[in-house]
Amino acid sequence: MLNQNKILRVLQLISLLQKEPAKSIRFMSGFIESTERTVYRYLDLIKELGFELERDQNKRYFIKGGLYDETESFTNEEVTLLRELLLSSGKQSKLKDAVLKKIYFKSEIAVHGNHILNAHVGKIVQKLSLSIQQENKVILKSYHSANSQKISDRLVEPIAFTDNYTSICAFEEVTQKNKYFNVERISDVEPLEAKQEFKSLHKLDPVDVFGFTEYNGEKFDIQLRLSLRAYVILKEEYPSVIPFIKLEPNKNAYLLSCCINNPKPITRFILGLSNEVDVLGSKEFLNYFSKTSLK
Repeated sequence: MLNQNKILRVLQLISLLQKEPAKSIRFMSGFIESTERTVYRYLDLIKELGFELERDQNKRYFIKGGLYDETESFTNEEVTLLRELLLSSGKQSKLKDAVLKKIYFKSEIAVHGNHILNAHVGKIVQKLSLSIQQENKVILKSYHSANSQKISDRLVEPIAFTDNYTSICAFEEVTQKNKYFNVERISDVEPLEAKQEFKSLHKLDPVDVFGFTEYNGEKFDIQLRLSLRAYVILKEEYPSVIPFIKLEPNKNAYLLSCCINNPKPITRFILGLSNEVDVLGSKEFLNYFSKTSLK
């Protein structure tokens, strides 16, 4: 466990140092909850791994050649195709591992925050990917459901990941429905030898930017004006909204326009940042929101 924690912290530092601005030793030690001496050791290790670690005039550290080098980035369409191909390839393919690394760190829809650098999440993704390839059933152990507010095991037939690997689409036997499960809410995955038997019922329904299908709620067109703070928080919590947000230069604000399948996530977000978000439309969503906010 000690070595695993060390690896995770080094990966977290690499991700942190590839993002602007440069970071101080004190900031990094607080970020990984360790001592400044430990941070220096990790920085030496990062150099040994081949990263170009540099300091600015304020003695703050950064990795030369940031995370979002546009000349090396995949487009969203390329990532979608590569994801489908990789999920059907062999587990031991070194080429697959290399491409996955580039997808995670060099794509327009790269996983944000520490999602892919979380050792637990990485293990979950690996087990589910193998089960998809081998067409086996799995048990999602102690799944924390946000809808039912319950923790339970789920017997499912995994189908595919969403583009940013935050959710897995799977057919749940007990309900006979295709559902999306948040990867971070899965405590563990128990692969089974039993083969999938309901493939004819598998359906990969498109999801909205919050991970809901059209069967998960009530559909609305929304248009919101976001402050800089609201924009940053929203895109970090829900990276899929990024393509639907545009800067409004004259208003020093950001405009979100998209269609959603369930109004609950964005409603909670608006209520939590009521002074940072203006609801502009649609008329139907304005009516829904005014009724909800009064409760």
